[in-house]
Amino acid sequence: MTVRAAIADAAARIASATPRLDAELLMAHALGVSLQDLLLKHLNGPAPASFDALVARRLNHEPVAYITGSRGFWTIEIGVGPGALVPRADSETLIEAAVAHFAGTAGPGRVLDLGTGPGTLLLAALAEWPDAQGVGVDASETALDYARRNAEALDMAGRVALRRGDWADGLAGQFDLILCNPPYIGTSEELGPEVRDHEPPSALFAGADGLDDYRRIIPHLPRLLAPGGIAVVEIGWTQSEAVTRLMRDAELTPILHHDLGGRPRAIAAKKPQR
Repeated sequence: MTVRAAIADAAARIASATPRLDAELLMAHALGVSLQDLLLKHLNGPAPASFDALVARRLNHEPVAYITGSRGFWTIEIGVGPGALVPRADSETLIEAAVAHFAGTAGPGRVLDLGTGPGTLLLAALAEWPDAQGVGVDASETALDYARRNAEALDMAGRVALRRGDWADGLAGQFDLILCNPPYIGTSEELGPEVRDHEPPSALFAGADGLDDYRRIIPHLPRLLAPGGIAVVEIGWTQSEAVTRLMRDAELTPILHHDLGGRPRAIAAKKPQR
């Protein structure tokens, strides 16, 4: 079977929002080439024998990023696997909000990523601002291991300090940019098998209403934000009003940002000018 035919066959069997893309990414991984090279140079060649096993894993709802070992995010590639949250394109909304805030300036000098996971937001920010230094905090040593490897692979290890911790507890100093994609799914909410059966629950669930971690994180933001800085927090699309109230209760000025699908996705918070 040719590569073209094998991709079409797999796409017809994969039940996801992007079956064709899933099949193409798996085929590129099986061939050891980039997606671009796959589409330009390899469609008429023979399909590798290893492709069938990759497709079988996808049919069991394993995330493509876990199968291939990486996921593109913003301008970088993030290594990821079991025990770490898969980067989502919607989370790029946080970087977009930060870019808008620092437009026309030298950018942030110090960046903090609370719940850094495999380093997704932190390393994307450091790629955007090459002079910045960053701190990433996570409760999972597994996730921090991925973050360390990603920092090294991106030649950023000298600009990053990674520490195991419980959100902002024990953190000192101030940061120009604070990023956070906390768990925000209610414990009774239904999830598809790709997320429910494979991604770490500690990175997904946050109490009955999905707001438990916001209640812990947001009170720390005023002391951690440097003058002129901004904190950008990801939210579930139904949570904008609740998280906005928490921001205002902390005497922060919230600004809502939407993702490319037009859904509320992030709230940026600034200290009010006195």
